Amino acid sequence: MDVQPGQRVKGVRCTRDTLRVDLLDGRTIIVPLAWYPRLLHATPQQRARWQIAGGGYGIHWPEIDEDLSVEGLLRGLPAPRTSVQSAA
Repeated sequence: MDVQPGQRVKGVRCTRDTLRVDLLDGRTIIVPLAWYPRLLHATPQQRARWQIAGGGYGIHWPEIDEDLSVEGLLRGLPAPRTSVQSAA
């Protein structure tokens, strides 16, 4: 997928359950916070302190070390799941 110039981040907001990303081309992407465990478990204050990254094609939350790309959001990709194996 080629990301276009209008697909840069304009604004970011989090509710209790969702991440909302407004793009310069007028579209809004809304995804469940459950897809991104670092954001889900962050405080509202930490979620509110985001930065535009990657020339406008990404979002970075420095306090929780989370990075999301517009391309990933447009594709509907949740964060990769880590598998934890327990000793039996």
